[in-house]
Amino acid sequence: MKTKFYIIQIAILLLGLIFGILAFDCYESGKWITALLFLCLSVFMIILNIRNAQQSGKETEQILQAINHKDFSLFPDKKQNDPLKQKAVDLYYQEKEKNTDVLSFKILYENILNQLDIGIMILKENTNDWEVFYSNPKFIEILKVPKYNRWSLYEEKSPEFFKLIKDTDYRESQDFMEVSINQAGFQTYSLRTTRLETPREDFCIISLESVQKIIERKEKMAWNNLMKVISHELLNTLTPINSLIRNMEYITDQEEISRDDQEEIKESLKIVNNKSEQLLNFINNYRQVAELPKPKLQKISIRPVIEKVLRLMESEFQNKSITVSTNIRDYMVMADEKMLERSLINLLTNALHAVEDLDNGKIKINTDQQNTRTVIQVEDNGIGISDQISDKIFLPFFTTRNSGSGIGLTLTKSIMEAHNGYINFRKQQQGSIFELWFT
Repeated sequence: MKTKFYIIQIAILLLGLIFGILAFDCYESGKWITALLFLCLSVFMIILNIRNAQQSGKETEQILQAINHKDFSLFPDKKQNDPLKQKAVDLYYQEKEKNTDVLSFKILYENILNQLDIGIMILKENTNDWEVFYSNPKFIEILKVPKYNRWSLYEEKSPEFFKLIKDTDYRESQDFMEVSINQAGFQTYSLRTTRLETPREDFCIISLESVQKIIERKEKMAWNNLMKVISHELLNTLTPINSLIRNMEYITDQEEISRDDQEEIKESLKIVNNKSEQLLNFINNYRQVAELPKPKLQKISIRPVIEKVLRLMESEFQNKSITVSTNIRDYMVMADEKMLERSLINLLTNALHAVEDLDNGKIKINTDQQNTRTVIQVEDNGIGISDQISDKIFLPFFTTRNSGSGIGLTLTKSIMEAHNGYINFRKQQQGSIFELWFT
């Protein structure tokens, strides 16, 4: 195609040149009419060549402009004689295919976002201002406002929401807002904003999710996890009991019971008794968590409580050659002293088991105050907490020790929540830190 185009162009030019020479020759010979005819043919060939070049250039420019404006409504032939136009056509169809892929993904992503039960709005920065790039139906349903393209219009329709977003400076944040659901009440929503910076444009992603649904989802997950643990414990206890009882039934059905059978019955009864005690301990441990009494809050000094617990556990630390260091500043907190003691014993017991196999096991207790909150920290240099179990350590009856009950951290968490505080843990390069936070 490329060669053919150039041959045609050259042929037209040569014909124009030949006709020009013939016109000149006829002019010299005095053949005026023939000279004029050849001159017209020469001019025609030159004009034809120029028009072909102009037409091809115009069509090439039109295709390039279509690519530039993302207008893919043209359908040029995929085979062109002009090599430059051919390249433009190839580029056009490449960009058209890319644009089709982008549109397909856009439709897919919009459909996914439209199905979410979370309100999503995406703002795009435009010359130091913001415009609405996208908002899903759930977002419009929550705010009960029309779907605007101009961000500034939301200031009038939903001023509280607009102010919350503006105060974040369109950057990473988390807050709560109340939305009227009817004339009688409100519903609380978790409001999150995230800044996304791309090489060409900046976006602010806003999400609104019902706090009630978040709580329900977490409660359901906690309940399912608890049922798994309880089912596992019951099966592990009742399955061998059931097997032993069937075996004893078989023995007692015999006409005569030998001495060996009698010994086997005695051994089976001991195992049944042992398993029954395990099940009772399991139930009692569950009751400790489920029936936690209301704390008797009073203003207490935390230093004497910590020192008392350390004295109680001193012999255990010495037996395992564990070094305990303290950096205790005395602070006053509103707490139930007995419950605080129990929480500290749980954390120190866990720290002890984490370092008991080390030659240089160390436990450190710190106290600090940040703003109006008081914190007690128990730090160890033990094996630490792996990522695989970090989200399970506060679940009831979850334990990594064969002799553990799995309620220590769960009970401590419940105690701290009853004190309007919380328990937190942080992983270190070696070991971990558990913190009790009081208001």
